[in-house]
Amino acid sequence: MNPVRVVREKTLKLTDLPNIGPAMAKDLKSIGIDKPNDLKGKEAFDLYKKLCIKKGLKVDPCVLDVFMSITDFIKGNEPKVWWEYTAKRKRTYSGTLDI
Repeated sequence: MNPVRVVREKTLKLTDLPNIGPAMAKDLKSIGIDKPNDLKGKEAFDLYKKLCIKKGLKVDPCVLDVFMSITDFIKGNEPKVWWEYTAKRKRTYSGTLDI
């Protein structure tokens, strides 16, 4: 969902989360995330690694940006577009994305 349309109190399904559409919801479900509350206590990089392992390939790093956006949102922060996390991802995980 477009982050400007997200209503925290109405995030009942994965596609209610910022930046999550049907395809990304399917990916999240494939790694055991079935509803927004399943993201509580999860770290974006761990979710990214799990998805890479599940798919058997290195997933586009922008997916990590999306995971950063939703885990940040679940922690109580405002919804943001995924590309606002790109610079932080590059600073934080630049040498660790060789899964």
